[in-house]
Amino acid sequence: MCKQTNNVKKHPHPTPSVPKPLHKWFLGMFTASIFSIAYLVIPFYLLSAIICLFLQYPSSHSSLTYAFPILLSVLIPPMPSKFFLRLLRPMLDYFDFEAIHMDEDNIRKQITNGKSFLFAAQPHGIITYCGICAAATNPDDVLAVPTAAASVVLNMPLLKNLMGIFNLVDASASNIKRILSTKNEDGSGTSILIYIGGIAELFKSCRTEERLYLAKRKGFIKLALRGGVDVVPIYLFGNTSVLSALKHGPLASISRKFQVSLTWFWGKWCLPVPRDEKVSDGGFEMCVLERFLLFHCVR
Repeated sequence: MCKQTNNVKKHPHPTPSVPKPLHKWFLGMFTASIFSIAYLVIPFYLLSAIICLFLQYPSSHSSLTYAFPILLSVLIPPMPSKFFLRLLRPMLDYFDFEAIHMDEDNIRKQITNGKSFLFAAQPHGIITYCGICAAATNPDDVLAVPTAAASVVLNMPLLKNLMGIFNLVDASASNIKRILSTKNEDGSGTSILIYIGGIAELFKSCRTEERLYLAKRKGFIKLALRGGVDVVPIYLFGNTSVLSALKHGPLASISRKFQVSLTWFWGKWCLPVPRDEKVSDGGFEMCVLERFLLFHCVR
């Protein structure tokens, strides 16, 4: 049965009626563009470096120098970093980020008492800027909750180090089951955040239409039922409108196959710069499992 709660906490940043200083807007745009540009450049750089190494072009020494960042990345494992997350806070001004939490204190209390939760977020978006903004503001106990990601993101050189600051773990069913079945040393429950629709959802949404991919994504419910954990739905407003993606062609097919956004995408000025979209939160209702609802929105 769906239940509604009135225990709502809003965490706006900044107040929408206050104009943003121009320097903060540019700094936020620059910070946000690091991720979008990296998602476009890294795959092509990896491919070009492999070709140069194979052909030893223009020379063996030059090709090794060109590929050195990749070799260094292979040796350095991805590491969660609260320090780098705090450096992303200029994005909050750029996106006018706001988080709305329902029954947050109750969830925290139950986690402390040993309860585990599966946080299920939608929609995915090309890059989940809503989730990135949330990570930049979340307290330490929330940052301790890992985010499930495709194996290609965890293993691709350079990209794994960039996205690794968000405490990513493998999104396989066996790994999620293992995490939810364990307890922390202090006896508190372990939880995990998953993006239900994945890359398939990316190609079903656009700026004018948002579609959730759920028909073939029921496995997380089975995991929750078998593990006896509660599901907390999360809706990410604005996640699919800040960037537009090319939905056809070979790159789109590769993206679907490897579950990572390798297709061409664009935002402001037809460049890989995310739009500072102002998305209305309007009237929103959601069926809440076990009285809990948590969602983040980009206004």
